[in-house]
Amino acid sequence: MKDLRIVFMGTPDFAVTILKHLVENDYNVVGVITAVDKPAGRGRKINQSAVKKYALSQNLPILQPRNLKDEEFQEDLKNWNANLQIVVAFRMLPRAVWAMPKYGTFNLHASLLPEYRGAAPINWAIINGETKTGVTTFFIDDKIDTGEIILQKEVEIKEDEIVGELHDKLMYLGANLVAQTVDLIAEGEITTTKQPELEEKSAPKLYPHNCKIDWSKPLNDIYNHIRGLNPYPAAWTTIMNGEEEISAKIYKIAKEHEAHEFEEGTVITSKKELKIATKDGYLIVKQIKISGKKLMDAQSLLNGFQFDKKAKAL
Repeated sequence: MKDLRIVFMGTPDFAVTILKHLVENDYNVVGVITAVDKPAGRGRKINQSAVKKYALSQNLPILQPRNLKDEEFQEDLKNWNANLQIVVAFRMLPRAVWAMPKYGTFNLHASLLPEYRGAAPINWAIINGETKTGVTTFFIDDKIDTGEIILQKEVEIKEDEIVGELHDKLMYLGANLVAQTVDLIAEGEITTTKQPELEEKSAPKLYPHNCKIDWSKPLNDIYNHIRGLNPYPAAWTTIMNGEEEISAKIYKIAKEHEAHEFEEGTVITSKKELKIATKDGYLIVKQIKISGKKLMDAQSLLNGFQFDKKAKAL
């Protein structure tokens, strides 16, 4: 059994769950690397990463480099004498960092690699209507998400599952997979598989332009797009409401396949229901946030907000 000294690198809540699982199961985490503190929110208060907050609560040594190529940072990292590094939702590492430990540096990625390499694999799996996804551990190399696979675990995506739910499911699955990977390395029983050369589906970063709803698409595609962005960062649309142009984020939804004669994007309301026409049915909006208003269910919105008879989502 190898005596492992582990450095953990990560930033968001997803990474905290994995770090917490390692700490609570007595894996020897000798230090944590995370993002620098940043101002956030309206008051621009300095905000610590989720990983830093947890590391502080456990009295773990922390490094927060602005530049991973900085010689002083690399010297500090070397002084921890780690022989294994684990990366979860961090940033691309220079060779000098990932090649430093004796037993290598492995990453946990929330997809079945080589599919959905990139920054937002959980979102894009749902947006593209996949029925399964999973988590993968792999050794880091010079490119992004291309290293040799250690372990994979598959999971079903339910038809009405939103990205928030799938995120949490993969987070706990990932925590177990990371522990299994560490155990294999400790026991010297590691075997890896080269990633197949596939025309893989990618998972690019999410920006406002690729979160906007395209009402010309089929109903199922729109439905998947919205649930793949719920609750964060949220799918959005512009609505022409008479002379006023309003922006809206759409969250909870249902769908209704039905032939009709409405133009795509037409907003149809009753006292209790808000729906938007698509080419092959209606998207029923159950939860929405109109700019300047709080997030609310559709019926509550309709009690105090009036849509024009010719209102249209663009």
